[in-house]
Amino acid sequence: MLLINNLSFFRDDNIIFENLNLSLGNGQITQIRGKNGSGKTTFLKVILNILSSNTGEIIWEGQNVKKNIFKFYNEITYIADHNTSSRELSILDNIKFWKGLSSSNLSDDKIFSLLETFNLKKYLNTEIMYLSSGEVKKLELLRIVLEQKKIWVLDEPYNHLDDSSAEILNQTFVDHTNNNGIILFASHYNPLISKLEILDFN
Repeated sequence: MLLINNLSFFRDDNIIFENLNLSLGNGQITQIRGKNGSGKTTFLKVILNILSSNTGEIIWEGQNVKKNIFKFYNEITYIADHNTSSRELSILDNIKFWKGLSSSNLSDDKIFSLLETFNLKKYLNTEIMYLSSGEVKKLELLRIVLEQKKIWVLDEPYNHLDDSSAEILNQTFVDHTNNNGIILFASHYNPLISKLEILDFN
């Protein structure tokens, strides 16, 4: 279980969020909703220890994550709201890089199946710079399955997706939680996921 206790973040004299509490158990999916500038992305970055909170702590499996940050990171895939793929590399080369970095043992057949599901297989050897925003977004999202981590943290994962791709992402989320995965994501989009829990930043 991932526990967020009494978490606060201040920027200069501005309170971005204060005294937030959240528990994320196996099989749970939570969406952070709120207006632009409400602190959604900052909250995710504090949980990931990219930013330091002013108060509170984050507990993973009974231990403060700062005491064992590498073990915590080994359990997390983070999909940011900006692209992390290399524009000069092809889809295949980016996947090879991510797979090696995460020590993933996902089979090539499964990877090709995912590419086909997202209609990306025909662009396998195409450099990222020549893809549309939606195609690049779908490639970024393949990492959540490719890296085989328990906790998925995503910032605006539905941006640039068409309706069909959004439905595929919804089902991917459900499949992960059915396998005891944990998902936390920030989005303006309202996905049709039955067991979705909401943390409102409005």
